Order: sequence, then C-alpha cells, then structure tokens
Amino acid sequence: AKLYEIALCSSLNGKAINPHQTQISATRHMENKNILVVDLDGTLVKTDMFFETAWSVLSNDFKAAFRAIKYIFSGRASLKQHLAAHARVDPAHLPYNQTVLEFIRDWREADGRVALVTASDRVVAEAIAGHIGLFDEVHASHGERNLKGPIKAEFLVERFGAGNFDYMGDARADLAVWKEAERAITVNASASLKRAVEAISTSTAHLGSQNINWKSYAKALRPHQWLKNILIFLPIIAAHDTSSDSWLATLVAFISFSLVASSVYVLNDLLDLSADRVHPRKCNRPLASGDIPLSHGSFMAPGLLILGLLTSLAVGRVEFIGIILAYYVLTTAYSLTLKRRLVIDICTLAGLYTFRVLAGGAAAGLPLSVWMLAFSIFVFLSLAAVKRQAELVDGMASGRENISGRAYRVEDLPVVAAMAIASGYISVLVMALYINSPAVQNQYGYPQLLWGVCPILLYWISRMVMIAHRGWMDDDPIIFAARDRVSRICGLLIAGIVISASLL
Repeated sequence: AKLYEIALCSSLNGKAINPHQTQISATRHMENKNILVVDLDGTLVKTDMFFETAWSVLSNDFKAAFRAIKYIFSGRASLKQHLAAHARVDPAHLPYNQTVLEFIRDWREADGRVALVTASDRVVAEAIAGHIGLFDEVHASHGERNLKGPIKAEFLVERFGAGNFDYMGDARADLAVWKEAERAITVNASASLKRAVEAISTSTAHLGSQNINWKSYAKALRPHQWLKNILIFLPIIAAHDTSSDSWLATLVAFISFSLVASSVYVLNDLLDLSADRVHPRKCNRPLASGDIPLSHGSFMAPGLLILGLLTSLAVGRVEFIGIILAYYVLTTAYSLTLKRRLVIDICTLAGLYTFRVLAGGAAAGLPLSVWMLAFSIFVFLSLAAVKRQAELVDGMASGRENISGRAYRVEDLPVVAAMAIASGYISVLVMALYINSPAVQNQYGYPQLLWGVCPILLYWISRMVMIAHRGWMDDDPIIFAARDRVSRICGLLIAGIVISASLL
C-alpha cells in the first residue's frame, strides 16, 4: 500500500515538501553518512501517545487506570510503561503526519538511515515502527528512563556523535536535541519555536506551521447537539407558563446544560478514540483525527463542566443543580461502561433524553405530570433504539459483524428495530390516554383537536424507523429530525394543532 494509505482517516497537515529540495538533502546526508532521527509525538503522529494510552486504559480497563495512580510517584517513565502495557492502541489507525512520512520515504530512497527516537514507551514505539516499516532503529523510554529533552540529546550524542544526525521534532523540549544535531527540522512549529531553533542551529528546515483552527475546537463541542437541549423548554410550554422569570430561568438552564453536555461529548470522544477512527464518519472528529491535541481535550472536558456548573448556580434552584450533576454522572458511566452493555445502553440513552425534560421542570419550578414522564420515557426509548438501529445498518453495509465499542451484532437488527417501533407506538398510546384525561379537558378550550397529534406521531415514528432501516439516518435521530424537512413539517403541524386547541 502507498504511504498515504497507511492511516484510515489521516490527512495532510502542514505545507507540502518540495521534492527537489528533499532529494538534495537526502543525497547530501547519504554522503555524510548522517542518520535522520524522528520524534514520535506530534511529529510522526498527530497525537500524543502518553494521552493516547492513558485514555485507552481508562476506556477499556478502569481497574488498570486506577492502579496507574501509584505509578505517578515512581516517575513519568514508569507511568508510561504501565499505561502502554494495558492500552489497546491500534497503530494502523493512528493519525499519521503524511508530510513526515513522505520525507522519511524520500530519505530512505536516497539510501539514508532513519531512527525513531521518542519519549513514548518502547512497547508503543516498537508497535508503530513495526507497522510503518521505515525505521532502521527504534529507541524509546522504558520503565527507568524517560527519553526526553536533555536526556534524549545525551543519548543521541553518545550513540551517533554530536553533529552526526539530523533531528525532526515539534516541541520546545527538543531544543536540547536540535542544538546537538547537524540540521534541525521542525514539524508544524510555532513562529516563536522556529526562531528559537534558528538561534541555536546553523542549518534548519521547517515542515509546516502551527495553525490553531478554532473551527475544530468549536466542532469538538458539538453545538449541533445542543438542539437536543431544546427539550428543556418542553415543561414550560406544556404548562402554558408565560412568566418572564420562568422563561429566563429555563434559558439559563439551557445554556448550563449545553456546556455540561459539551464536556461530556469531549470526554466521550477521548474515551472513544479507537472506535471513532474505524468509523466512516466519526474518524473526522477533531480529537480522533488529530486536529486537536489530546492534551487540550483533556483540559477542555473538566473546564466545560466547571463552567456549566457555575452557570447552573444562576438558575437558583437546588433541584436543577442536582439533576445536572446526576446527568453528568450517568453520562460518564455511559461513556465508561454502560454503552457496552446490551439493552442497558438503550435504556440509559432514553434516560438521558428524559433528564433534559426533568431539568426544564426543575429550572422553572414546575412539577411534571405522570403523563409527560410516561410519554417521554417511551418516545425516547424509541429514539435511542433507532440510534442503535442506524449503527447496525451502517455495520451491515460495511461488512462488520459487530459495532465497534458496542454489545450488538448485525443479527440483532430485527430485535432492535422492533424495540424502536413498539416503544414509539406505546408513546402514542400514552398521548391518546392523556388527551382523554380530565387535566386536558380543563386546560384546552377545544381538546378534541389534540387527537390530530396521534396520527402525525404514528407517521413520524414509523418513518424514522424506515429511514434508519434504509441507512439514511444520522448518528442521532433528534439531530436528524431537526434537519429533516418532513420532520419539521410534522413538528409545525403538531404545534399548530396544540395552539388551535388552546385558543378555540
């Protein structure tokens, strides 16, 4: 396979190399018998293998992650060794820097030798080097030595001699190494780092520049998923509450919930790195693709949570804060383990949708009726099943027997689809019983009109299941509904019926 096909979901990062300049460089160093030394984190791969292994362990082996705490006091090298031993990182699907790979290939075509020298643990380094197949030597950290900065520089001078190697790196920790190299090669470095390298080295080359893509950070927050948080407004709308205080409190609750939800999305992306990279669409997520450093994502998750909780204080209701904390705990449990539990994952997703309705009632100080809770549970269980149904259909289309990171097999598809249909139809039954209840008869001027909601819901739920069955469903059915013209028409018809029943 060609080098640019090594990674499933990687893309060029940085400026393209001039082939003529590369050939001249390779030929010159072939004559000088120099070796090209390449760093791993942020250079060969657009990720950091320390964070990569840490999140992998936390996702797949919670006990090993807990035991890692004691290795912190034994030194960073010891901690890396423990994480590497328990991590499940597939080298084939890491986000490789294609510019660096092409540079290495050109160097080898000029009969140059290449060494991978990294502060990552040797288990990780050797696995990646074995997959790439371009390195003559591999040197990495082990349990007692962290091969980074001055220690790496000392090692390279001892092994190759000062000025007998070219070094390719990306961070300020590499300055000590570049100082001993004949030529310093930076990868996607910032302007200040380039100046620092040029001040200590007489021969430099720069591959790409550091570009902060704020769109990638915004994308990681998944603002389109905030559409689901509109459910927070459902209790105040159903209660016909027009008070400005209630609406303001609900709006603040929406903002708070969105920030906490984004924290969960970032956390989930960190825990799902391996699964996302083999997914046809999720591999383009900023953290999985390497567009955002994992170190940044590791700080974004708690930062968004703290900001969301601080915003929740403005709502001024203890019940809302309790609900939002419970939502975060449940979503974290879902990300760590519940999403891999058969059926429990669907029930949990339904509960997370329902939490939004509960949060809206708590923010506005409105008690929720049994009818609303029953309807919410069944309709959201249906949508959660539709979500799994869509994933199974994708798996069948791509020839996979199992969904990565889930407990379902392709042959489970008919059962999951039946769950979606049954739960959806029961939610319509609950709606019909609610329409006939005394509460509705007293609240609406012409309640008979509300019967028109039932056939629209039956049509919409049936259509959603059919769309998922045909493989046209996005990852989340509520987001799909918000973008789908027919679903929006159904929503407008239902809103029109409810308003008419209230005013007539």
